[in-house]
Amino acid sequence: MPLSQLAVHRHDRRNRALITLAGEIDLGSGPPVCAALARCLSDGIRIVDVDLTAVTFCDCSGLNVFLYAAQRTGEVGGILRLHNPPPTLAQILALTGCGFLLLGLPLGHLPPSPGDVSDPVVPAPPDRSVPVPVVLRGDAR
Repeated sequence: MPLSQLAVHRHDRRNRALITLAGEIDLGSGPPVCAALARCLSDGIRIVDVDLTAVTFCDCSGLNVFLYAAQRTGEVGGILRLHNPPPTLAQILALTGCGFLLLGLPLGHLPPSPGDVSDPVVPAPPDRSVPVPVVLRGDAR
């Protein structure tokens, strides 16, 4: 199995950094991404933008790297944002519902507070006015 290829480039501007990634982000290439993001925090960078335009693939291990980095960045009062995620990561973000943590929210859109969320509606059981057909087993004709 070939090793994952990923290029990681960092460009700083005062208290902001742009991390540009190119290649595939998976279990094998996640640690260099995590290290680059951690170095930003140790260097005092509090706003980190990650450009994923040249990323061809990202699986759930890449999502874990980004979620961990976003948590660590938030703990020190910073912001981590992903830009131009590849289709695989966009689909994972949509399925998990955690895109707002990494992509930011559209202007004027706030997530509902826990008190504003209504209880889920339980669907009514299906109407059984029609008799259930009898199924015969074996060689019934």
